[in-house]
Amino acid sequence: MTSNTEEGNKKKLEEEKREMNNNSSPANFIENIIIEDLKSNMNDGKVHTRFPPEPNGYLHIGHAKSICLNFGIAQEFKGLCNLRFDDTNPSKEEVEYVESIKEDVRWLGFDWDDRMFYASDYFEKLYQYALQLIKAGKAYVDDLSAEEIREYRGTLTEPGKNSPYRDRSIEENLDLFKRMRSGEFPDGSRVLRAKIDMASPNMNLRDPVLYRIMRATHHRTGDKWCIYPMYDYAHPISDALEGITHSICTLEFEDHRPLYNWIIDSLIDEVTDFKSRPQQIEFARLNLTNTVMSKRKLRELVEEGYVEGWDDPRMPTISGLRRRGYTPEAIRDFCERIGVAKSNSIVDIALLEHCIREDLNAKAPRVMAVLRPLKVVIENYPEDQVEELEAENNPENSSMGSRKIPFCREIYIEQEDFMENPPKKFFRLTPGKEVRLKHAYIIKCERVIKDENTGEIIELRCTYDPQTKSGEDTSGKKVKGTLHWVSAHHALKAEVRLYDHLFIEESSEGESETKMVLNPNSLEKLTSFVEPSLKNASIGNSYQFLRNGYFCVDPDSTDNKLVFNRIVGLRDTWAKIKKG
Repeated sequence: MTSNTEEGNKKKLEEEKREMNNNSSPANFIENIIIEDLKSNMNDGKVHTRFPPEPNGYLHIGHAKSICLNFGIAQEFKGLCNLRFDDTNPSKEEVEYVESIKEDVRWLGFDWDDRMFYASDYFEKLYQYALQLIKAGKAYVDDLSAEEIREYRGTLTEPGKNSPYRDRSIEENLDLFKRMRSGEFPDGSRVLRAKIDMASPNMNLRDPVLYRIMRATHHRTGDKWCIYPMYDYAHPISDALEGITHSICTLEFEDHRPLYNWIIDSLIDEVTDFKSRPQQIEFARLNLTNTVMSKRKLRELVEEGYVEGWDDPRMPTISGLRRRGYTPEAIRDFCERIGVAKSNSIVDIALLEHCIREDLNAKAPRVMAVLRPLKVVIENYPEDQVEELEAENNPENSSMGSRKIPFCREIYIEQEDFMENPPKKFFRLTPGKEVRLKHAYIIKCERVIKDENTGEIIELRCTYDPQTKSGEDTSGKKVKGTLHWVSAHHALKAEVRLYDHLFIEESSEGESETKMVLNPNSLEKLTSFVEPSLKNASIGNSYQFLRNGYFCVDPDSTDNKLVFNRIVGLRDTWAKIKKG
């Protein structure tokens, strides 16, 4: 049994954790590690993290989790967070990606102040440190081809075998490595490898490659270098040079941690400009249903024309979500809700959609838009009369006030809001039945006009009851249906883009599988009508289209053409699941 003293000590410890976190919620396992480090005065009581993307594509929602975690931890513990571009592979890196990453981090609400770095900042130092490893007998130049290196590496059940070039002298290795830098050898002909243990059960310690020959123009250093460091070599050194205390990364790097530590430990006693002895901590990456979280596969979708660019609103990129109408507050809330775990799992995309609904519910003005219009003529309404009706902008937020909407004899309603032969419990418009028009009057369907050739319904003829004006109703009538509408003579024509999940189901990791699960109905474009109050809507503005969902003004909009993206529908499956 637990004593009262032990129980009291546990409670006291939890209180200390919450106080140090400046957070009322329980600490996650990374925060617990940092709390213990601070208690033992490790790193002189400092907390310094970094967000280290490779600029080879646009960031996606998974990176948003890492951004929120790294910058968020720095904020919680009054520390610092760097933005560093791990630009060690010039064949795939571009300035466009650098600029997009900076924009995404800022948009999410974080700032690196003056702490923006590049791995290329350290190319000369990385080269000099490699010379030190060679002099210490911890690295050698290997002439094996990439295929031969794989063969010599062994398998998960069989140890590797030493390269025939592993026992070259220090002098020969130094000479060859310097000549690699000077450009004497062709691409792929030689590499620099760490000399660790070809029999190690960890494949990453079987003499990993540290440098390769690659003639590619770098976006910052041009053609100065023809050898480039590998990520696993450059990353821990960059951390140590920048004074990073906690190098937080995703679980796929867990098996790389011994190599991370080996590189730091092999140099730390010889290098004078290391500012810290960083520790690597791994957490579970974000996996979303109906979503591919691979920059390589997303790049394939862009380059092969399956989407219209990195910011296509169907893409899980941060720029795509921004264009679609997601808010930084919703994404940060989502990252907070999913938490930080040690094991991988898949998060239902419905939770992300719930977060944006919850955020926009209090922010977004309510307006009326008819996506698939059906014309209605109110025969007993005066032909030349136009009324200005009062409509609240957001019933969830009275401070947003109200607006005037025009009402006249001819209006549009949704096609789906009328049925000639309805089933039971259809409470919308049908022949001989009454419904209320939102903010307006009760109308009754008298006649249905059809196309003589196709039989398609093209118009409804209705009557209205003047005593049923919204807010002034003296009729005593009760109707079950309320429809949204727009004035046919005042409404603005708009292109409305209805987005669905880009993938029908969870994508597998097979390279050819990405295209197989693409949803052919992920985009539908409609010619619709919106109320005239949206005439001056700005790009990025979000609205709730009554009964249709949340929509945002797309950058394709012009002075003569409004374009709206559906952010998310009104139905909230996640909230229903949680209530259940």
